[in-house]
Amino acid sequence: MAATPGEPKWARLHADVNHGLRRGAWYRVIRLTEDDVVLEVNRAPLRVPRHLLEFATSLPRRWSVVSRLRDAVKPPPEWGDRYAACPVCRHRAPIKGRPLTMRCHRCDGVFRIAWEDMTVSRRYDATL
Repeated sequence: MAATPGEPKWARLHADVNHGLRRGAWYRVIRLTEDDVVLEVNRAPLRVPRHLLEFATSLPRRWSVVSRLRDAVKPPPEWGDRYAACPVCRHRAPIKGRPLTMRCHRCDGVFRIAWEDMTVSRRYDATL
């Protein structure tokens, strides 16, 4: 079934797993089923188990704070134990200190940092 008004239109990984998604990045929901969600990832559909995702009805406009995991790919070690994911272009960036906002060097947007929402590193089942 396709997403309808009031249903989630955006989703992000909410579990500490590798599943072809960048941790902290939001992806457009193409279709919802009882067990799975089809997301648009790099202009192609990707089926992801529903329980691995967190949902939103509109695209959040704040940086996601992501805890580095053992199997993290590509974030430089000097970034330390966390980094941020841009809400617009999904660019990853180091976080120095504890700023309230940060500018994305890729899309040039300035967004609040969601310190209160460090859920990407927490493990639990996300349900609607």
